[in-house]
Amino acid sequence: MTSLLFTVFTPLAGGLLLALVRRLSWAGWINVLVSVITLVAAVVLAFEVAHRDVIAGWGFRIDAFNVYLLVLTAFVGVTTSIFSRPYMQYVCSTGLTNTLGMRLYHTMYQVFLFTMQLALSTDNLGILWVAVEGATLATVLLVSLYRTPEAIEAAWKYFILCGVGIALALFGTVLLYFAAQHVVTDQASGLSWSTLYKVSAHLEPSIMNLAFVFLLIGYGTKVGLVPMHQWLPDAHSEGPTPMSAVLSGLLLNVALYAVVRLKMLVDGSLAATATPHLAGYLLMGFGLISFLVAGLFLHRQRDIKRMFSYSSIEHMGLMTFAFGLGGPLATFGALLHMLVHSLTKSAIFITVGHAAHIAGTQTIDRIRGLIRTQPAVGWSLLIGVAAIAGFPPFGVFTSELLLLTATMQSQPWFTVALLAGLVIAFAGLFRHLHPMVYGTPPQGQQAVQANMLPVLLHLGLVLWLGISIPVFLAHWLDRATQLIAGAHLL
Repeated sequence: MTSLLFTVFTPLAGGLLLALVRRLSWAGWINVLVSVITLVAAVVLAFEVAHRDVIAGWGFRIDAFNVYLLVLTAFVGVTTSIFSRPYMQYVCSTGLTNTLGMRLYHTMYQVFLFTMQLALSTDNLGILWVAVEGATLATVLLVSLYRTPEAIEAAWKYFILCGVGIALALFGTVLLYFAAQHVVTDQASGLSWSTLYKVSAHLEPSIMNLAFVFLLIGYGTKVGLVPMHQWLPDAHSEGPTPMSAVLSGLLLNVALYAVVRLKMLVDGSLAATATPHLAGYLLMGFGLISFLVAGLFLHRQRDIKRMFSYSSIEHMGLMTFAFGLGGPLATFGALLHMLVHSLTKSAIFITVGHAAHIAGTQTIDRIRGLIRTQPAVGWSLLIGVAAIAGFPPFGVFTSELLLLTATMQSQPWFTVALLAGLVIAFAGLFRHLHPMVYGTPPQGQQAVQANMLPVLLHLGLVLWLGISIPVFLAHWLDRATQLIAGAHLL
């Protein structure tokens, strides 16, 4: 339990400490150090889960499904903190923020990581809701960090839309608790996921159906599912680039994790009814619409960060569709896609941050010739987009191939829609990428000091996962697949 407590509460302690640190040169390094401690604790926790299958107690539960997400969250937290230390100092030097803003940034960065780790590790669905709401409050402050009119507008839009969504999720949670009261003898365990999973077959199907609709819309807003996605492009484009990296790489995953956990309860409740796959059909519908709409919107973007935010919506839609499709192959592919998408997209946003500084703008039409101006940034953007577009041998290609294979096996008519969506997204990304990388650099575009180590590390891991999935990771994903598919409760 020690490693679990360190994994969850180290970011909270770090956030409180960073709120008191006044020297910017110290704050950046402390942010990195706290993130590293969290990662070490998460890795130790993963080894413990590998030997014990489940770690439970004090309201927490760690199993094969969430342990790899805990490690992923901590890892992306470390690499993004390494990038953000010099990046945010540069931002401060340009006058976009001040010393107080930097203290707020570092504090909320760690508070955000705390809410993510808490949401992933808790066994209580009420605390899960509180943690996701806490993530909203922390990131709203980061979206508005630059205090420009556009940033303030984006923050309010984010706060209102996600606030409405999370309120609907709260109502769904109340309905879930109401359904549990007729089955669970200990009312204090009425929101315990592990308790509800064991008795899910006895939960009232009609109430569970209604609860899941509210929960899907509520948490689906945080996932960025269409049509609840409107906050996401604005939040990405107006907030600091490190925040965009952790939003796409972490927050969307955690919200989808919550939806899948709740779907497992609904599937158990509906197993003996005439519509046992209703929750899956809802996920497939929302996921496919999000996947196709986001791919089309990629073609219309003029801001580079907005463009990649729509790419995130596209991939989250694909994962949602896969979890709705169900079955071992689709579920394994979706879990792998969560991993490789987080690594790739966070690397892309780090690269985009440097590209915007080189050009002095986020407008796509004014970012040109990056390979000539700064080859490391240009090549990283080119390779990152190739990876996220599903080029072999990167891991995104592997996960998408698994998802297409699973679709052809169980729902072949959807294969055409998935292939069309992939082609549309590919065209949307590369029509903008080519001039940004190979075009003629405008006058005044100069190289900047860029820390590309996190990008190389992320893209290297994605390449490795595309060539050969390590045995230990395949074992984790296989156990998580069995858990989600309902084969057994770990």
